[in-house]
Amino acid sequence: MDPDQVAKAFVEHYYSTFDANRAGLANLYQDGSMLTFEGQKTQGSQNIVAKLIALPFQQCKHHITTVDCQPSGPAGGMLVFVSGNLQLSGEHHALKFSQVFLFNLFLRCAWIDLWSEQILFTI
Repeated sequence: MDPDQVAKAFVEHYYSTFDANRAGLANLYQDGSMLTFEGQKTQGSQNIVAKLIALPFQQCKHHITTVDCQPSGPAGGMLVFVSGNLQLSGEHHALKFSQVFLFNLFLRCAWIDLWSEQILFTI
């Protein structure tokens, strides 16, 4: 499969799951995964999902405007940049967001995520 197709399929899955059922993101993280949000580090799949569920909004809809993909590293990794708008329930104005995923196939899967106020996590 074309890397651009893989990136777009992943992005669609990630954000549709985030919008509908954040707990469903647990299978995308591992015990060694790390999420850093506003200086606070959270490690492990269950803890990361708990952090995402505890965000101060319960309903949202991501509207993706950009998915850019490029190869990364000699082991077949992939860098995916996502940007778009985040519409919160009850709000008239959407928030801008960007997120970067780094897939390192040699190390199974590593992700770097820059989202809103700099969420960073690795798997």
